[in-house]
Amino acid sequence: MSFFIHNVSLAFQLVEEEVVAIIGPQSSGIAHMISAIANGLQVPLISYAATDPTLSALQFPFFIRTTQSDSYQMAAMADLVDFFRWREVIAIVVDDEYGRNGIGALGEELNKKRAKISYKLFLSNQLDESEIMDKLNKSKLLGPRVYVVHVNPDPRLRIFTVARKLQMMTDNYTWLATDWLSATLDSFPPTKKASLGFLQGVVGLRQHTPESSQKRAFMSRWKGMQRKGSASSELNTYGLQAYDTVWIVAYAIERFLDEHKNITFSFNSKLVDMKTSGLQIEKLKVFTGGNDLLDIILQTNFTGLSGQVQFNQDQNVFSGGYDVINIDQVSIRTVGYWSNVSGLSLSPQDARKGEQNSYSRVDQRLQNITWPGGKTERPRGWIIAADERPLRIGVPNRASFVEFVTEVHGSHRIEGYCIDVFLKARELVPYDVPYMFEPFGDGQSNPRYDDLVHMVAADVFDAAVGDIAILTNRTKMVDFSQPYASTGLVIVAPIRNSKSSAWVFLQPFTVEMWCAIAASFVMIAVVIWILEHRVNNEFRGPPKRQLVTMLMFSFSTLFKTNREEYLTLIAYIGLFFLYLLKLCICHRKDT
Repeated sequence: MSFFIHNVSLAFQLVEEEVVAIIGPQSSGIAHMISAIANGLQVPLISYAATDPTLSALQFPFFIRTTQSDSYQMAAMADLVDFFRWREVIAIVVDDEYGRNGIGALGEELNKKRAKISYKLFLSNQLDESEIMDKLNKSKLLGPRVYVVHVNPDPRLRIFTVARKLQMMTDNYTWLATDWLSATLDSFPPTKKASLGFLQGVVGLRQHTPESSQKRAFMSRWKGMQRKGSASSELNTYGLQAYDTVWIVAYAIERFLDEHKNITFSFNSKLVDMKTSGLQIEKLKVFTGGNDLLDIILQTNFTGLSGQVQFNQDQNVFSGGYDVINIDQVSIRTVGYWSNVSGLSLSPQDARKGEQNSYSRVDQRLQNITWPGGKTERPRGWIIAADERPLRIGVPNRASFVEFVTEVHGSHRIEGYCIDVFLKARELVPYDVPYMFEPFGDGQSNPRYDDLVHMVAADVFDAAVGDIAILTNRTKMVDFSQPYASTGLVIVAPIRNSKSSAWVFLQPFTVEMWCAIAASFVMIAVVIWILEHRVNNEFRGPPKRQLVTMLMFSFSTLFKTNREEYLTLIAYIGLFFLYLLKLCICHRKDT
């Protein structure tokens, strides 16, 4: 708090000197207070570092932002979370306007993707290591394993240092960082970047600044200043934007002087009447040309070190998008780009061309990413939390067909074929799923499966395992797995191995069957003889001749049709009788 008051006092001392524009501040929290002062004095405030999305031109008409608002950055972070199909994240946030408002914007963007921030871990501005360790230790008991870190630039990287001590930089965890991390790493000298191996797998965002001859020339001059000792650190994107901001103000003031010739101030009667001890607000003067200078600044359109500089209707610089970076061992790789036009892509896009949010998930592209632990497979992003209750699995306590599923009497152990299938399926899941079986039924009679399904639908049980038939009315209440047992009646009978031969077709003909066939021939022969004896000479003569004729005629009815229709009819009747006799014999043997 004392630091905040000190900065506000310095701001008042500054504006007492009759300034026409303010560049800065670097803190979003202080920017709120100074923006209110700038409004009262009609002095344009141009910030290259205050990314708080609540700093709007509607509330602060003289506030101009030459960096990208966190509303854009959080849209990029939400697309990144959605790209990997994570649905819950844990946010690690610094407890000030910058952190709270930034992570609030992330929550809104995640809601659009049907995701959410499950937990928020707020840290003090000092980033005390003991506080960080306590918060991270508690988060290990939670289910989500995707962390989004949104804090102020920290050269000591204390959050990741503590996470390494707690063994949280492994393949069980996923770390995403906003552009504070890239701003910190880009400021490091090359010798210090060689010791960043513990950051392997971290994915972050960096404000995109296109390559240009102007930028390369400036970086060359900066290297020369470093060799002479005039500069001690590398330049990050905020440094490039700060350089452009100074030129924007310089050009605007030069044009203002060309058009208005002089700069004038006046006292504000409202400020004169205010008596505030220590601050001497009554001595402050209002810049009479503030609105004109503001209009000139907003008309800026030039190419700077950070790219094309042009302001939109919200008095923010047009978003140039973000680089998606991935730390692999000690190198920082750019694995993709994001813009509010194309989303995630493999090449940078001009955000000023096209309509915002005109892309879909199927259009998103990123290069392969190395995750913590050195793995390249997409992390699952969550586990079953340590304090979560086990799944309640309802199982039918059957009294018959106990081979499917039932409770073993006196042991409280559930066994059966369905249980074996469930346990084998559980082994295929790459994480632990705690569960407990709860028998349903008294074991004296089979339970009603409709009641069991209703209890799953009513959340009495989380799931059910058993020989539960998939019926239409049940599918309307719960979801079923794919069936793993076929339905229908099956007869299982032993067989005797026998050698195959050409006469195997005679095996079904038993003694009774042969007797039935012989009896049918005799019956047909007798019927034919009775009908033909009086009118057909072939059926007369000696008894032996008549018997042979009767049998031969009866046997021939199996292979040819006789001319006499009634004889054919009789033959078919005999065959039908033979077939019925065969069925009766077979049925008697089966029973």
